[in-house]
Amino acid sequence: MTSPRRTFAIISHPDAGKTTLTEKLLYFGGAIHLAGEVKARGQNRRARSDWMKIEQQRGISVTSSVMTFEKDGVTFNLLDTPGHEDFSEDTYRTLTAVDSAVMVIDAARGIEAQTRKLFEVCRLRSVPIITFINKVDREGRPPFELLDEIADILALDVAPMSWPVGMGGLFEGILDLTTGKVSRPEGDSRAFHGKVDDAPTLPAEIAEEIELAQAGYAEFDGEAYRNGDLTPVYFGSALKDFGVAELIDALSRHAPPPRPQPAEPAPVSPENKEVTGFVFKVQANMDPQHRDRIAFMRLCSGTFKRGMKLTPTGHGKPIAVHSPILFFAQNREVADEAFPGDIIGIPNHGTLRVGDTLSERADVRFTGLPNFAPEILRRVALKDPTKTKQLRKALDDMAEEGVTQVFYPEIGSNWIIGVVGQLQLDVLLSRLDAEYKVAAGLEPAPFDTARWITAEDPADLKAFMDLNRSAMAKDRDDNPVFLAKSAWEVGYVADRYPKVRFLATRER
Repeated sequence: MTSPRRTFAIISHPDAGKTTLTEKLLYFGGAIHLAGEVKARGQNRRARSDWMKIEQQRGISVTSSVMTFEKDGVTFNLLDTPGHEDFSEDTYRTLTAVDSAVMVIDAARGIEAQTRKLFEVCRLRSVPIITFINKVDREGRPPFELLDEIADILALDVAPMSWPVGMGGLFEGILDLTTGKVSRPEGDSRAFHGKVDDAPTLPAEIAEEIELAQAGYAEFDGEAYRNGDLTPVYFGSALKDFGVAELIDALSRHAPPPRPQPAEPAPVSPENKEVTGFVFKVQANMDPQHRDRIAFMRLCSGTFKRGMKLTPTGHGKPIAVHSPILFFAQNREVADEAFPGDIIGIPNHGTLRVGDTLSERADVRFTGLPNFAPEILRRVALKDPTKTKQLRKALDDMAEEGVTQVFYPEIGSNWIIGVVGQLQLDVLLSRLDAEYKVAAGLEPAPFDTARWITAEDPADLKAFMDLNRSAMAKDRDDNPVFLAKSAWEVGYVADRYPKVRFLATRER
C-alpha cells in the first residue's frame, strides 16, 4: 500500500518566485485562506515561511522552514529552503530529509548558478525533481530554449507536461498537454480565476510548437522520474495562479512516498516497525517569548506516538517526547501521532543536535549530514564585556543550528566564528541583537580557513598539535581544528605532515 505522504523541498535561485509559489501551494492546498497574503497589509504581507526579522526586512528566506497541509487525502510536508548560496549548508541538510523536490526556474533567466548547485545536491541523493518554469505571464525566453537548457546543463531528460500559449504581453493561458485544455487569464489582473477552455483554438505557431515539443522531447515516464533521470516540466505563473493546482496534482500522483534512508548498519525502510528518525535542523527562538529550541526530526520508520521514549545517538539516554509539534511555518500544533515522511518538532534544551539519530532501540545511525569547512572566519568583538556569558550561549545556539561554526583557539580569548557565506554574518549580528540582546561587532581573524584534523595514531595527532599550537582550536564538540592563513597553507602543511588528515567536511 502506498503511503499518503509526500515530503518535498522547493529549490531555486533567489528571486525565481519560490516564496510566492510556496504561499500559493499552501493556498491551493487549503492551508491558508487568503489568496495573495504576500500583498496583504502588515504582518500578513510576509510570506508565511519567512518569519525571522532579517527575512522580513530583506525579503529573502535565510532559514529552512516546514509547512504541513492536506489535500484530497494526501499529507504534504513542504520544506522551504533558502535560495541564497550563503545558506547552502542549511539547504543541503534539508535536502537529506525529503523524498522529492520542486525546482523553480525564472522563465526570463533560465538555470542560474544556485539552481545548478542545489540540483547537484539532489543528484547526489537521487532525489527526483519536478520543474516549474515560473513567470511565463512576463517576457521570457522561448520554451524550447528553456527546456534544452535544462536537458543540456543538468543532463536530464525533460518531459513537458504543459505549454504556455504565448508569453509576456501575448500570454493567453497554459495548455495542459495531457487533457488538451487551456487555463485562460481573466480580468484586469490577467490571473487565473478558473476559466478553462475545453476545446481551444490555438494560434498556428503555438500548435506547431506543441507538435514539435511532443515529437522532440521524452514522454513522461514515472520510473525514470523517480530514479532522478527525467524531470516533468510545468509552465506557469505562481503570482497569477497558473499551474499551481497542476503542480500539487503532479506531486500527489507522481512524487515518491517515503523512501528508505541511508543508515548504519543498513538502510532503514519506512516499513520497519521500530520508530526511527534523524534531526536535520535545530532552530532556536522560533517563539522569542519562550526562548524555545526545536529539533526538526524526519520520521523514517514506525508509527510515532506522543509521549513515547526515543534514544538519541548523541548521549544515549532515552528522552520522552511529550509535546511533539507539527508545523505550519511559525504556527504549530501538538501531534498525537506521526508517520514515516512526517517532520515533527521536538522541544528540548540543547539535548538534541543536528545529525542525531533517534530510535526506540538505539541500534541504528543515519548517515550523510555533513559539516562543511567555513570559507570566511571572523573574530567576535563584544561591545559590552559583561555580556560574555550571553554571547557564548548565543554562539553555541547558532552553531547547533548550523548558522555558524564556533572555534575556541588554544591561545587567546577571542572566539572565532566560521561561515560559508557573507550573508550568514549579517544574520548572526541581527539575531544576536534581536534575540539575545547582545551588541557585537566582527573583526578580521588572522586566519582564512579551517580544517578538522585526525590521524590513525593519536601520538601523530598530538605531536602535530603541540608543534602548531598557535594555529590550533577546538570546535564546540572539542574536535581539534587547524586554522590556516590560506588554502595554500593547508596544502603546504598537509604535505609536511602526511600522517595527519585535514578534512574539509566532517559528518555530524
